[in-house]
Amino acid sequence: MSDLTVDDLADVRAGDKGDTLILAVLPRDPEAYVFLERALTPEAVAGHFGVAEPVVRTELPHLPALVFRVPAVLAGGVTGYSGLDGHGKTLGYHLLMLRLERTP
Repeated sequence: MSDLTVDDLADVRAGDKGDTLILAVLPRDPEAYVFLERALTPEAVAGHFGVAEPVVRTELPHLPALVFRVPAVLAGGVTGYSGLDGHGKTLGYHLLMLRLERTP
């Protein structure tokens, strides 16, 4: 089967807490949640963002959502970052492009 992106299955909201990016992945249907729960691992997210520190995933099946805490990607956060996106809002779009393999 062909690969999917996170964007094919979910929406993403992004926020920040200091230097840490918080990403809420909101699957569009129950089947997408089951697939993303299996395929969208903390390791996959860490690799996609190129971080060495562990990414933490919190599962909220009754919402449904998967929330990822991605450390050390906001270059100091809102008060320490000199670029345009200290809150990391555009990084939510970056996660939407992550390719996930479908397994038979």
